[in-house]
Amino acid sequence: MTTKRRVAVLGATGTVGQRFIQLLADHPWFEISALTTSDSKVGKRFGDVTAWHVPTGIPDHVKDMVLQPTRADVDADICFSALPGDAAIEHEAALAKAGHHVFSNVSTHRMDPDVPLIIAEVNPDHAQALTAQRRGRGWSGSLVTNGNCSAIHLTLALAPLQRDFGIERLLVTTMQAVSGAGYPGVPSLDAIDNVVPYIPSEEEKMVEETRKFLGTWDGARFVPAAITMSAHCNRVSVRDGHTETVSLTLRGSPSVVSVKDSLRAFRGRPQALKLPTAPLHPIIVREEPDRPQPVLDRDAERGMASTVGRVREDAVLGLKFVVLGHNTIRGAAGASVLNAELLLAEGCLG
Repeated sequence: MTTKRRVAVLGATGTVGQRFIQLLADHPWFEISALTTSDSKVGKRFGDVTAWHVPTGIPDHVKDMVLQPTRADVDADICFSALPGDAAIEHEAALAKAGHHVFSNVSTHRMDPDVPLIIAEVNPDHAQALTAQRRGRGWSGSLVTNGNCSAIHLTLALAPLQRDFGIERLLVTTMQAVSGAGYPGVPSLDAIDNVVPYIPSEEEKMVEETRKFLGTWDGARFVPAAITMSAHCNRVSVRDGHTETVSLTLRGSPSVVSVKDSLRAFRGRPQALKLPTAPLHPIIVREEPDRPQPVLDRDAERGMASTVGRVREDAVLGLKFVVLGHNTIRGAAGASVLNAELLLAEGCLG
């Protein structure tokens, strides 16, 4: 890219907004031109009103930026949204109508019939829906979403298996980090020495979004993958990194070796195009009997990979494994940034 595209981070002071800033601070294609926030912080210096929670410090050029309200005339071509749900309903469609390209980490529009829900390596062809979206809504901009943090890492691991063999049914149990609840997250007396076996709407998102990711766009609508699926979602006392245990039935009952080969070989358009945020290996397969673990594996490929381990036979469904990934990087902000890189490289953003 000879000229950087101007981008805004919507909901910049929250946990995911901060991850966006971290990933965009020295980006070769994007330049942060605006940060938006709730009314109480508008007009104030970002560094003065933001409790920074990302391990690296606040980028120097961001500290002095003045926070703006979220409005349709924001000075940016591309908008990365980490807005709360109510604000996303109010602003995301209005921004797209006004000509901005919105990449949303928010669940509000994920299941809309004309809104692509994209994992860049898995279903980049779903961006074809933007033609119908713009025509049907009269927009000059666009709206693209990334998925639920657990659904993203699950689907990355499932995508090569669906492609190479076909998935008939699966059961997934998640152990999700407290950072997935935002800051300050789960109260300490609820999290320490405890497992919370319920996260509102999470199990439904896991099923619906995974099927949409692995489904098809037929030119008029999204057709979800015909996979029988069940999910259990739990909050555990881990800071970052969602761990998921998966049992599934694959057509043809492939060997464990064949499954591992499929996972290791998986690549997509981001790797072919060598996009700035793309991991070299989107799926990493570990052979150790006690991996993956959040502390050891969540930062693999700068937090942009899914790590799979304990691939083995299952007496009930046929195959089982563990998958782990960073929930606020690849499971959130990083997924949106990679989607924007992909669509920009493919000429979908004008």
